[in-house]
Amino acid sequence: MPKSIVTGGAGFIGSHMADFLIKKGHKVVVIDNLKVGKRRNLNPRAKFYKKDIKNRKAIFEIFRRERPDYVFHYAAQIYVRYSVTNPVEDAEDNIIGGLNLIEASRKYKVKKLLFASSAAVYGEKCKVPMQEACPPNPVSPYGVAKFSFEKYLNCYGSLAKDPLDYAVLRYANVYGPRQDSKGESGVIAIFTEKFLKKKQPIINGDGKNTRDYVYVGDVVNATWLALRKKTKNKVFNIGTGKETNVNQIFNKLKKFTGSKYKAKHGPAKAGEERRSALNSARARRELGWRPKVSLDKGLAQTVKWFEEN
Repeated sequence: MPKSIVTGGAGFIGSHMADFLIKKGHKVVVIDNLKVGKRRNLNPRAKFYKKDIKNRKAIFEIFRRERPDYVFHYAAQIYVRYSVTNPVEDAEDNIIGGLNLIEASRKYKVKKLLFASSAAVYGEKCKVPMQEACPPNPVSPYGVAKFSFEKYLNCYGSLAKDPLDYAVLRYANVYGPRQDSKGESGVIAIFTEKFLKKKQPIINGDGKNTRDYVYVGDVVNATWLALRKKTKNKVFNIGTGKETNVNQIFNKLKKFTGSKYKAKHGPAKAGEERRSALNSARARRELGWRPKVSLDKGLAQTVKWFEEN
């Protein structure tokens, strides 16, 4: 039975990945400091270590004890705006912590590392929908850190002696059940909770910023396919290729929650791209992946989860 470590496995996407792996017959070990992740997201069949990936000694001890076959890396500082005001802390989490995982993976002969990167690496100079061939030009420290770690993986993956096999998945804006509504990211979760609690959601700026919203179950499936395929240390965009602006999200969620609130706008936030969507042709061609859950269906499932939880 293969064994997988999922960092950030008590978080939004990581917990869904852990659940999926367990269903596929993997033994799963979760590493999470619970700064953002929640105990209630933990699968009871997963072995759990409450540790921070920045703790090099602890990480190496876990790898020595568990001897994983695969590593799924989701642990991260996840807030773009926070990275603008706290770039050092962002880099410590998203680069230094990741390097500890790479070093441990090499020492204990991990077969493959799957890294959850972000559309934020592209910035605003790429044609939308962005393709992997477009040179990244991130506009936030968060995007810089994600791309930096990609380059570290590339370096370790091309070493003549003991290279590390990996795949990078640049996720678009992932949404779905378990998404945290308390932070700054995840407009779908934030608006949904506001509507359900009969509070006024605030749209930052004019609401015309676009994002590519992809359902969490679809990105988990893409990551699973990247594990099983010979990816040759490649980068894959994982998104729908469709742009949806914040005003449209507001109106859709207003409908699904039966809310009467009208749109109300606040100031725009620094460090956010104006447009973003990902061309996932490579993932279709090489992984056999395409998104299956439409935005309306995914929003309805997300609203239902929030109503029940």
